Amino acid sequence: MNKNDQEAYDELALYTLSKRDPAFIHQYIVDAYCAQNADEKTKPVAITLALVGLYLHLEKNYSGRQVQLAHMKMAKKRKKWLKFVLPKDKGEIRALEVLKTPKGASRDEMINKWSRSVWVAWTESQEGIKDLVKKELGV
Repeated sequence: MNKNDQEAYDELALYTLSKRDPAFIHQYIVDAYCAQNADEKTKPVAITLALVGLYLHLEKNYSGRQVQLAHMKMAKKRKKWLKFVLPKDKGEIRALEVLKTPKGASRDEMINKWSRSVWVAWTESQEGIKDLVKKELGV
C-alpha cells in the first residue's frame, strides 16, 4: 500500500511522541505539516502558529517545548490572526521522505531539513512572522 502524506505524518507523529525527548521535536513536525498542507480552508490561526513555530525553531533555536509555550502565549493574547498568501510550492521535502529516513539521528535531522524546506517556501510571509513574533513575544 502506498502511503499518502497524512498517513506518513501520522506515523511520524507516533515516532516523535514515542521518543519522549525533552526537546519535544514532535512540535516541529506539527508545524511543518500544517504549513506545508495549508490551503484556503485552513484557519489563519493554524497557519500563523505553524509559521511562528518554524521561525522560532529554525532561526531562534527554540526547542519544540519552547515553541509550544510560545504558541500558548500568543493564542491567549491574540484574537485576530494574520492572513497569508499561500505559496504555490510549500517545500521540496514531504512527510513521506522523512518517514523513509532511518529512525534515530538521521530521521531527526531530516525533520529539521523538512522544516527548513517548508520555512523557505514561505519566504514571502517571513517578515510578517518575524514582526509578529517581535511584537507579541519580544523575540
